Amino acid sequence: MENEKNEKKKNTWFQSLFPYVVILLLVFVFKTYFYSPILVNGDSMKNTLHDHDVMILDKIHYRKNAIQRFDIVVIYLEEEKEYIIKRVIGLPGEKVEYKDNKLYVNGKYVKENFEHFETKDFSTKDIGYEKIPEDKYLVLGDNRVNSIDSRYLGYIKKSAIKGKTSLILFPFNRFGIKK
Repeated sequence: MENEKNEKKKNTWFQSLFPYVVILLLVFVFKTYFYSPILVNGDSMKNTLHDHDVMILDKIHYRKNAIQRFDIVVIYLEEEKEYIIKRVIGLPGEKVEYKDNKLYVNGKYVKENFEHFETKDFSTKDIGYEKIPEDKYLVLGDNRVNSIDSRYLGYIKKSAIKGKTSLILFPFNRFGIKK
């Protein structure tokens, strides 16, 4: 009789705890493999993104889709052990040049569909190659005067791009999709 009571207590305790364990496990898997919050740190993406904006990092988008010009991406810098957020400007195999604050890709003018600060003249040659190498990308911050990006870091490996981000969750007055 006493054993039955103890067994029932154990079962009741386990049954009440089990849903919480499952929830924690699901949150861990969801955050690790699918989506997670990311904090904007600094002003390098201003005016599109602001310091301390909380965004959602979509880790699965690039499993199904190619990285596109003007995507806002989260990059993990292995040596610095930090994440940065930048905009993709150049794709593998392209020759990119800024002249008089205008973007040229393979010699053709490309209209930028977002606001950014002035970009001083430079080209892919200035970063060390005539064209962007395979599996690498040219990324810039929108605040070109105050951004550590491909002009300083070099081209970014595809494997360093951890996902796409565009949804601001917080602060609530900035909630929404940013492109």
